[in-house]
Amino acid sequence: MIKEFKEFIMRGNVLDMAIGIVIGAAFGAVVKSFVANVLMPPIGLLLGGKDFSNFFVVLKQGTQPGPYPTLEAAKQAGAVVWPWGVFINEVVTFLIIAFAIFMVIKGINSLKKKEEEAPAPPPEPPAEVKLLEEIRDLLKSR
Repeated sequence: MIKEFKEFIMRGNVLDMAIGIVIGAAFGAVVKSFVANVLMPPIGLLLGGKDFSNFFVVLKQGTQPGPYPTLEAAKQAGAVVWPWGVFINEVVTFLIIAFAIFMVIKGINSLKKKEEEAPAPPPEPPAEVKLLEEIRDLLKSR
């Protein structure tokens, strides 16, 4: 059983998939940081200098009544909140990742298309055909 498991793990598909998952997770973290720290602050500034991730609606007051200055303060007070700003951040993150993956797939497909369009060299004739061609050429030369 251990031998079978070792063979399964060492197959190329499993290793490729594992590498893709690790790189995808790292890419996701980079994009999430980009959205939260680079993209959303200017958008929040345009919306009046607010942190976009602090846009929320209080559904039920906590032990300490609001208004709450931040989402974290509302959560600490025990309020039930709908953090729609965080959701918007996640949607933007998803769209950036989806667009990046789309561009990678589009590039790969265009490379495959160019390979398919390139004419394939003619197949090598069988040995019998080569031998008959040699005989023909010898007879022509006489």
